[in-house]
Amino acid sequence: MERNNRMRKAISLLFIFVGAILLSVSIYQFIQQDVQTKTSLKEAEELVSKNKGQPVHKEEFHPKDGDVIGLLHIPKLDKTLPIIEGTDEDMLEKGVGHYSSTVFPGDGEQILLSGHRDTVFRKFGELEVGDRFIVEMPYGSFEYEFKDSEIVGADDETVIGNKGEEVLTLSTCYPFSYIGPAPDRYIIYAYPVK
Repeated sequence: MERNNRMRKAISLLFIFVGAILLSVSIYQFIQQDVQTKTSLKEAEELVSKNKGQPVHKEEFHPKDGDVIGLLHIPKLDKTLPIIEGTDEDMLEKGVGHYSSTVFPGDGEQILLSGHRDTVFRKFGELEVGDRFIVEMPYGSFEYEFKDSEIVGADDETVIGNKGEEVLTLSTCYPFSYIGPAPDRYIIYAYPVK
């Protein structure tokens, strides 16, 4: 009996220890991502402000994967986020990723931006039809209005492709409160404000 009690206490302590380690690792990763996002935000603000006086010509804009390329403003959430070229995990840890196979603002087709629901796109569930997004690029500023949304499976790539008109598509994991890799994606479609 005494031996069983000691064994249970040892197992309980082991679970507490493992839980503390996992919690510490999660907190460390969250802090690291926050630092990377703030660094990218500063770089994006410098890029955009440097080019306000002398905007880059659209034809000269050729970013590489991992480059900071602009800013995404979400007035309803009072957020300004850096946009990074590419959507690999390393890029998404720095900010909002631009899906490289889609175009840039002003090109008249789909612009796809992705971000994590628990970091840069936290509170995305509070957005509603009519809310605005402003994308600042080195060659200009573009405003879009939230018109529609949908929920699709994580592997559904039908949301990516030619739309026949300019549309800012924003994607994040769904459900918002899900713990771990989410099974779905929440997609917002926003169109240029004329």
